[in-house]
Amino acid sequence: MKRIVVVGASAAGLTAAETLRRRGWDGHLTLIGDEPRPPYDRPPLSKQILTGASEPERATLRSLQDLARLEADLRLGQRAAALDIPGRRVRLANRESIGFDALIIATGVAPRRLPDSDLAGVHVLRTLDDALALGAALLTGPKVVVVGAGFLGTEVAAAARTMGLEVTVAEPEPVPVHRPFGDRIGALVAELHHDHGTRLRCGVPVRRLRGTGGRVTAVELGDGTSVPADVVVLALGATPATGWLAGSGLRLGDGVLCDALCQAAPGIYAAGDVASWHNPHFGTRMRLEHRMNATEQAMAAAGNLLGDATPFASVPYFWTDQYDTKIQAYGVFPPGATPRIVHGDPSDGHFAAAYGHHGRVVGVLGWNAPRQVRTLRRLVVERAPWTSLAATPAPRSATMH
Repeated sequence: MKRIVVVGASAAGLTAAETLRRRGWDGHLTLIGDEPRPPYDRPPLSKQILTGASEPERATLRSLQDLARLEADLRLGQRAAALDIPGRRVRLANRESIGFDALIIATGVAPRRLPDSDLAGVHVLRTLDDALALGAALLTGPKVVVVGAGFLGTEVAAAARTMGLEVTVAEPEPVPVHRPFGDRIGALVAELHHDHGTRLRCGVPVRRLRGTGGRVTAVELGDGTSVPADVVVLALGATPATGWLAGSGLRLGDGVLCDALCQAAPGIYAAGDVASWHNPHFGTRMRLEHRMNATEQAMAAAGNLLGDATPFASVPYFWTDQYDTKIQAYGVFPPGATPRIVHGDPSDGHFAAAYGHHGRVVGVLGWNAPRQVRTLRRLVVERAPWTSLAATPAPRSATMH
């Protein structure tokens, strides 16, 4: 195995490359990224970078000197266009092809859009350039409409409100962050935003964007009403960036379909947002768009490529920061899971909850309770019986509906 190619130069791809070198593999390494910028971190884009609290350079993951120490053929600003598995080659958009003995796919996701999203004033937020463009637009004092109230949408709304802007969030679900957390946590997030002056239009789908002279002017909702807008941010989720793999022979579904080792085909692995793998800890297939998973899965995929043969049985960890609130979560939160408060009380703005499913603790959530949720994480790691919580003294609000 003399040549390894990593396609995708964000957190997962960079981590995979670094893991290979740290493990002592000294062959020819190629790292391909479709953005011209060196690898950078994405979580600050919807927060500190967007508001201008941090300089763009602060998001950079490694210095140029660190990248040079990888001794890799770094192909930034070059997009992978096709994969030839029998020929063991990756074809780039510039028609160059690069041979490999083994391949790690870490191409991430692409944001979903709406018709007419090419109107001026309509933004998505995936790249650093997206964040800089949106941040510049917010400095003009516009009326902002955020379409989508998941983590990204609510973080953008919070950032815009801290800048003193008029913000409306449109969401077809009944409450924000309904997936994965359900009605009760979603209602608390809604209350948080109401308290900070965000207008929420939940339970109503977006019908279309309206514009005049090529610029967006309003968002028309499914109930026939329209919300005036100078800036619209589309936070509709994302789709795995697998278009370049069409016809390659890899199994594609909701991402690149892998086994428990993150292997998609002999000598071909996937990691990060694009990878769908069987997680043996939870006994189910999953694909995660979480920052920590990108790092952990990339390390696992690179290790397995080198022969570890260790199933990737991770416990997901993700978080969101909005205003003065930090929400942290470990595990999974399937539909039908039973939540129970095990520390604090929602009315105090400080609590932790456990989620049970099929008789096991499958997830824990902390609302401004970082120490407690880190302690509770072991329940998910150990797949503790749901009945084990019966010995925990019930706080004032022990159930969540």
